[in-house]
Amino acid sequence: MSGFRAFLLRGNVVDLAVGIVVGAAFGTLVQAFVRDLLTPLIAAVGGRPDFSALSFTLNRSVFRYGDFVDAVIAFVIVAAVLYYLVVLPYTALRARFEPPPRPAEPTRRCPECLSEIPAAARRCAFCTSEQEVEVA
Repeated sequence: MSGFRAFLLRGNVVDLAVGIVVGAAFGTLVQAFVRDLLTPLIAAVGGRPDFSALSFTLNRSVFRYGDFVDAVIAFVIVAAVLYYLVVLPYTALRARFEPPPRPAEPTRRCPECLSEIPAAARRCAFCTSEQEVEVA
């Protein structure tokens, strides 16, 4: 039982559980935004917010393609909302606060093993042969 408790209380499991709960709450928030704000806006412009009644019959089989159209429209709206309201601001925020990448350190080839080593190295890290330091 102690091993199971240790597994459950590890940081990764707790972080994952919190992420799932927050993700579910965020999904509910986005669905409400689409259902209560964007879909009525589309209805005001286009005149018809609900396509679920659309269907056709072929050999006495009813194909209700309207539900599929509703699902595709909802998916596109949710994806656009997530991209413009979450992904773009988050990417801009990370770019602003991340340190700039360090410039690449100059390298040279080891004459013994042909590995790339730092230009200032006095010994090869791969074959341990002594190197002459290049004076710039």
